[in-house]
Amino acid sequence: MTEPRTVTVYIDYKSPYAYLAKDLAYELESDFPVRLNWLPYDLDLADFMGSARVDDTGRVLEAQRTPHQWRRVKYSYMDCRRQARKRGLTIRGTQKIWNSQTALIGMLYAKRQGEVVLRRYNDITFERFWKRELDIEDSAVVMAVLAEAGADTAGFASYLTGEGRAELVRICRGAEEKGVFGVPSFILDGELFWGREHLPDIREMLAAPAPARAS
Repeated sequence: MTEPRTVTVYIDYKSPYAYLAKDLAYELESDFPVRLNWLPYDLDLADFMGSARVDDTGRVLEAQRTPHQWRRVKYSYMDCRRQARKRGLTIRGTQKIWNSQTALIGMLYAKRQGEVVLRRYNDITFERFWKRELDIEDSAVVMAVLAEAGADTAGFASYLTGEGRAELVRICRGAEEKGVFGVPSFILDGELFWGREHLPDIREMLAAPAPARAS
């Protein structure tokens, strides 16, 4: 039998666009002989969207954003909520720029424990974070999600501060060497696609015969 092709999927839990792409990526595995290779990419949101912190009512407490960046952020959330409503998902605007490294290391830990655990971890983390019900910076909270997803969490604390952090850095730098700059990003047959709007292109490639490999 022909081995399934691999689609590498880079995500970050603090990206609503990655959340919207998650289930659509799952559908690739249902419709094609393909394996999804989920990898973390730690976005530096403040670098291109500025930073801000708001209270529960939306009142701005502090901000370092230009008017252009504010317009871009407001439109992005409006657009994401519009798409989320079509699929019964909830996306609430975040109150600050989150550091998602702990949750992303949790993703790598879940991945080591199998696809079922990883999928549950992704689903729980994305859904609760975008309902403002999950603190992705709190290691105890992340560990609890891992346990709920079915992971053996005995080694997570040491992995978080040691091997896991080094692995996250290595994966992110490797992604950038491949041209990744945002999420969701997909790589199929060495070709990079940014954004869920390119999933039809990926589907078209998967429906076609795989390119011949050099011997």
